[in-house]
Amino acid sequence: MNADSRKKLCWITGASTGIGAATALAMAREGWDVVMTARSSDKLEQIAKLSSEFKGRLIPLPGDVTHKDGMKAAVETIEKNYGPIDLAILNAGAYIPEDLGSFSSEKFISQVQLNLFGTVFCLEALLPFFIRRHAGHIALVASVAGYRGLPRSLGYGSSKAALIHLAEALAIMGKPYGIKVQVINPGFVKTPLTDKNDFPMPFLIDSGVAAQRIVDGLKTNKFEITFPKRFAYLLKAIGLLPDRLYFAIARKAMREGGR
Repeated sequence: MNADSRKKLCWITGASTGIGAATALAMAREGWDVVMTARSSDKLEQIAKLSSEFKGRLIPLPGDVTHKDGMKAAVETIEKNYGPIDLAILNAGAYIPEDLGSFSSEKFISQVQLNLFGTVFCLEALLPFFIRRHAGHIALVASVAGYRGLPRSLGYGSSKAALIHLAEALAIMGKPYGIKVQVINPGFVKTPLTDKNDFPMPFLIDSGVAAQRIVDGLKTNKFEITFPKRFAYLLKAIGLLPDRLYFAIARKAMREGGR
């Protein structure tokens, strides 16, 4: 994230609300020009009106990451009209709490389609440009829910676990091409997604705080950016336990959460 003679350009998906919107504002505050993609053009336009408050521009570019051709067109539009993309924060995602009694393949597939394949479609559009330039920075937004299986997180956790593995493979394969890859694993952040939860959310933080953690983490060479750290490290420690003990702890947490 070193400055040069031109402003750096960042593309953020899922930028209309929550972590995506807060990160767009934080990056513009740092002086980056930020192209914001999400399905809601109205929300993007509202955020873009704040551009005058920052050193960088906030540029709305509505789109649906689940549309493969649409993402190809979006990247081509950015590269042609605004300049080369230096950093892509692929954040678009959805969370639907699931119980076994109401398990739905449609809900599961919709989360995987948006969280995982939406990211894949963005990568397919981006990588040729990054490889050609022998430069680029990609940050995939996964979740601590991808560390191990969690109650009520069937489709969400599965898609986020896949994103973590995808980021790891990209980090290995991208280095010879000059491509930096990081994974962002948030814990509980107050957003429209977590507002759906009806259980305790330990170490809950504001989306603005989360965005600053992301901006700070992107300046480092650490592969994983995670927050709140106490919660992430706790989950990692619990995840190292033998399966039998881990499942017992997870079931206890599920009972205490009323499920």
